[in-house]
Amino acid sequence: MAHKLVFTLQAADDLNVLERTPNLAKRLKAVRKALAYLETNLRHPSLNTHAFTSMNGANGEKVYEAYAENKTPAAYRIFWHYGPDKSSITIIAITAHP
Repeated sequence: MAHKLVFTLQAADDLNVLERTPNLAKRLKAVRKALAYLETNLRHPSLNTHAFTSMNGANGEKVYEAYAENKTPAAYRIFWHYGPDKSSITIIAITAHP
């Protein structure tokens, strides 16, 4: 099942920063690839998707973390939850892992 991606203002800003920063082109490519997997296959092994218990969505939704990069210093992660409808997922943030 394909999902429609809905971006919060924070996630849209995070993606915009990646797109405008030339030295982050490799990271942007990895994030775009991960977003494509989120649209088409939430269970793709490279996403390593798992529940993220330290945060809830705006309406108490269960939040998940997906990997855009792995085994990389400050690897990028994508935080998301299901909704607002059955065919959508909301991207909450796209950020470097501390």
